[in-house]
Amino acid sequence: MYIIIYDFGTSSVKTCLFQIDSQINLVADVSARYGLYISDNGGAEQDAEEWWSAICSTTHDLIKKSNVKPNEIEGMAFCTQMQGAVFVDKDGNALRRPMNYLDQKGYKEYKECMGRGVIKVSGCSLYKLLRNLRVNYAGSTSAKDPVWKYKWVENNEPDVYKQIYKWLDISEYLVSRCTGKIIRTADTAFATFLYDTRKGREGWNKGLLKMYKVNPDHMPDIIDCTDLVGGLTNKAAGELGLVEGIPVFGGGGDTTFVNIGAGCTRPGDTHIYVGTSGWVSTFMDHQTVDINAMITGVLSAKHGYYNYYAELETAGKCFEWVIDHLALDEIGVNPYKLTVTDDVESNNKTLYAYIFDEIAKSPAGANGVIFTPWLHGNRCPFEDSNAGGMFFNIKIENDKRDMLRAVLEGICYHLRWLLECENKKVKTSDPIRFVGGGALSSVTCQMLADITGKTIETVDNPREVGAIGTALVVAAGIKKVDVLKLSRELVKANRVYSPITSISPMPRIIRILTEV
Repeated sequence: MYIIIYDFGTSSVKTCLFQIDSQINLVADVSARYGLYISDNGGAEQDAEEWWSAICSTTHDLIKKSNVKPNEIEGMAFCTQMQGAVFVDKDGNALRRPMNYLDQKGYKEYKECMGRGVIKVSGCSLYKLLRNLRVNYAGSTSAKDPVWKYKWVENNEPDVYKQIYKWLDISEYLVSRCTGKIIRTADTAFATFLYDTRKGREGWNKGLLKMYKVNPDHMPDIIDCTDLVGGLTNKAAGELGLVEGIPVFGGGGDTTFVNIGAGCTRPGDTHIYVGTSGWVSTFMDHQTVDINAMITGVLSAKHGYYNYYAELETAGKCFEWVIDHLALDEIGVNPYKLTVTDDVESNNKTLYAYIFDEIAKSPAGANGVIFTPWLHGNRCPFEDSNAGGMFFNIKIENDKRDMLRAVLEGICYHLRWLLECENKKVKTSDPIRFVGGGALSSVTCQMLADITGKTIETVDNPREVGAIGTALVVAAGIKKVDVLKLSRELVKANRVYSPITSISPMPRIIRILTEV
């Protein structure tokens, strides 16, 4: 069977065509970029029409590239960034530019609600946190959480607020545009921290809606990620270049499907993801929380299971930043203003491969240089929207190779920190599956093994694991089989990295900076 999955990241969509039978095969993929609009007031917004234009162009190009006929497509779904906010009218039209998960304009709203109270935990009202924890083992401890985006619109854009019919996340907006049906999947509903996870009570919690003063009428009906929403409408099919009636499944957020695409589907399986953002996640058959470290069990695509999830806001984004500003626009490593896909040698080595070779020339520890990977604040294991990245301990003898290596090590050390925090509540696995674009580099894989002291495994197409997991969910829905079993059968490790260099201690500067 052929399945199309739209993998929506922070800055681009990758539209993937999979063939699934006795194995899963990525037939073709096409990418397109869209904007991320950062404003001085903490805003991080995107354009819904840019999203749709990217979907349409990539779908047309995908069909041409693959030579698969539109009538051969048996299903489709979306796997998107989470904790966004899209406010729509009754026809599903976006009333304003959607807010990205990085948006923290609602800091004032957050502090006015959560910062009040005599007794506080992590700067938040203990009373309100306890009410949340009783309902869903989670709670809002960051101005980036979706409810504060909602409250910001209510307080600052009253004309928009009056027109709201429903409040959606990114995946549901796109599903609505494809099917004409407005729903919310359970995983993104949970990410608002207004959802009740208790058995037999799953759904929007009336008490929490009242506590946060959220209009219940703005909350859509909830379905599971594995549910069929409906068929592709004639209008959407025409714009996408597909056939009317193709089944569109619920889909959901990227964290929901990555464990399935990574083959981590037994309770206790741990994976690490490094893309634009990064995280450590352990698959669980029960829910738990560490409110001090901002880690909780988020809903899995499979009902009754959870991903114990610890997030690093900017992971791969840090490396992208340092490439742009230390390699592409400076002398030294790359004096020729090349792009990351340009050839730099006769053997067609890309700039990324060239830079990783240069990084490997710097020893473990980057000759003492340390980097903190917090280019847009930090969420876990400490919440600080003002935290920033920093190079520390640079000396005369250091060069750019050391600085580039320090960025990768800073990301890996933070991921190790998240692993240590997870181990306080659950037992993380060994080996660990490493996925996302970061797993394409053997230098990074070995570095992660050395710094964490864990065996690191990678899989085929690590950058597409979210899309692979979503495709497996769709395939399982069509075949009516268990998606966890299907994942274990089809997703296998392709490379293994064992620790070689002895584990160095966590740089004290990271601990010190988080206490200042």
